[in-house]
Amino acid sequence: MAAVRDVEIDPEGTFKYILVRLQRPGEQRDIVRGTKAAEFHNHIFEKVNPEMEKLGYECKCLGGGKIDHNSKDKKMRVFGLSTGYGKADHSVTVEILKKVYTDYEVTWSDDKK
Repeated sequence: MAAVRDVEIDPEGTFKYILVRLQRPGEQRDIVRGTKAAEFHNHIFEKVNPEMEKLGYECKCLGGGKIDHNSKDKKMRVFGLSTGYGKADHSVTVEILKKVYTDYEVTWSDDKK
């Protein structure tokens, strides 16, 4: 499981993200993936799922939203939802982001924008 990074997101800007649960016998963990390149949330999942399956994981999208990433001010805001997958538990997403971006202020809300 160590081969899979907890977070892969764009270094700057506002973009869609998904919270993905990885599972294989005896292991389970959640990861965050987000990018401006994705027009829809399912585009992110369609990229992540085959990569994880090659490593022997079963993937499930737990929901989505948006991340506003301000690298200059070291701030991230998690908000919104995915029309297709529903709203991710943003509090879980924030905890995962904080593990990687330890010197950032990371917040969340149920705001749509």
